[in-house]
Amino acid sequence: MSKKILVTGCNGQLGRAINKEYAGSDVTFINTDVAEGEGVTALDITKIEQVLSLVRAEQPEVIINCAAHTNVDACEKQWDAAYRINALGPRNLSIAAEAVGAKMIHVSTDYVFEGNGTKPYTEFDAPNPVSAYGKTKLEGEKFVQQFSNHFFIFRTAWLYGDGKNFVKTMLNLSETHDEVSVVCDQLGSPTSAVELAKAIHHFEGTENYGLYHATCEGDTNWADFTEEIFKRAGKSTKVNHVTSKQYKQMNPAAADRPAYSILDNYMMRLADGYQMADWKDALDVYMAELK
Repeated sequence: MSKKILVTGCNGQLGRAINKEYAGSDVTFINTDVAEGEGVTALDITKIEQVLSLVRAEQPEVIINCAAHTNVDACEKQWDAAYRINALGPRNLSIAAEAVGAKMIHVSTDYVFEGNGTKPYTEFDAPNPVSAYGKTKLEGEKFVQQFSNHFFIFRTAWLYGDGKNFVKTMLNLSETHDEVSVVCDQLGSPTSAVELAKAIHHFEGTENYGLYHATCEGDTNWADFTEEIFKRAGKSTKVNHVTSKQYKQMNPAAADRPAYSILDNYMMRLADGYQMADWKDALDVYMAELK
């Protein structure tokens, strides 16, 4: 009998990658998003009765929450909306998962840390978010741990995939600009949605529950990342390396970003021996598909 998996935010980068990753396996997807579409059920994860009603009707074995309010700058002005989606949404899904005995898989972020570290963050480092986005995502994590007995939380960073993302933004800018200014003092690990979907698929089939950091291996900064993107695309656009302070002067509305956002996939390695691809190798695969 086919396994039933309910996916929220199915039209986002990760939701699409999850659907692709499982293609060909014996899985029936209940794909949901805020708006109804072909093969997509409308679901507002902020409404508990709606969530419970759908989950009880469908009886999935697994719920994968890819839905989030990810516009970091907008979250600063829209606290209530961010809290509803990033905190109450995962809470509601966890309550529903528990009601039908489903595994709960939730995706979180490097923004739960303030980002002033000097060595990669492990799962045991104390979170201390500084942005509304990070704070609401951390509350979501807490709710999942509180209401679900069979959960996986995957903290990821610098995600890109099939949808609007940094890689495509830079490539679009290169079409109309001879040079671009990109921050060079924020460090992290660019992570392909394909790689994250593979990790989720792997752990979903186990009972190795818990909190995991899940980013591609290796690290870089945004400016060097941009140069790697342009190199692979054969673009001659110049990348001006600017500091966060300089960028903030050019874009005063921007929320504070973590300066140091490198996550160590410590638990993945130790508890399971699982390893994600190096970020440059994952970028090669993505760029080849874009072409």
